[in-house]
Amino acid sequence: MSEVITQGGIKTEIKNGIGTILFHHPKSNSLPSKVLKEFEASIYKMGDDPQVKVIIIRSEGAGAFCAGASFDELLSLHDFDTAKEFFMGFARVINAIRKVNKFVVGRVQGKAVGGGVGLACAVDYCVATAAASVKLSELAVGIGPFVVGPAVLRKIGTSAFSSLSINAAEWRDAEWAKNCGMFMEVCVDEIQMDTTIDKLADTLSKSSIEAMTELKRVLWKGTENWDEFLEHRAEISGRLILSDFSKNFINSFKNK
Repeated sequence: MSEVITQGGIKTEIKNGIGTILFHHPKSNSLPSKVLKEFEASIYKMGDDPQVKVIIIRSEGAGAFCAGASFDELLSLHDFDTAKEFFMGFARVINAIRKVNKFVVGRVQGKAVGGGVGLACAVDYCVATAAASVKLSELAVGIGPFVVGPAVLRKIGTSAFSSLSINAAEWRDAEWAKNCGMFMEVCVDEIQMDTTIDKLADTLSKSSIEAMTELKRVLWKGTENWDEFLEHRAEISGRLILSDFSKNFINSFKNK
């Protein structure tokens, strides 16, 4: 596996009942397998820690929030089992957010593509800046938003999801995402966004953990089968990413 695939990682912090998970990668905060595994483990660890009352997910820097799947790693996939396992990384992160008995707040400072959109939709409450445009580019790559799709569909509805997933080349701005229900609040800049998130997280850190747990269970009702459901979706993506179409598209994109 090339060095660029293994770069990136996770940083965590716990302060005043608020657990923060920061993911980073030099290529627009993309998510290779290594980072996805650390991400999943960090979510569950925060969920089990009695000191943590609420979890914040964010990425590094002032640029892109998340570029989704690592194209370098996608090119390295040559068999179905390995390809399925890569996409299971996204499935496991989404399921970890779903399963922990604490609210997860998302901080989206910039563009979100593919898996980044999935993260923005999987969190329980997402706050963004006006720079946070979104795009589901999977169809253009020759696959589709199969793994992140259930989280996106659940949050924004069938019509908006259809528009976003079929028109895979078009960016939608933060206001569009807010109007669809992906973002709960859109702020003018990172300062306002952080003030908004800090205020919410502080309030949640002082709220009843039992009440929040019960409310989260209500909000995620109907997703109890997602362990198996998202695995099936990972199998679809794992099969399609091995096609000549996908390999040619990624190579062409990287050579621009």
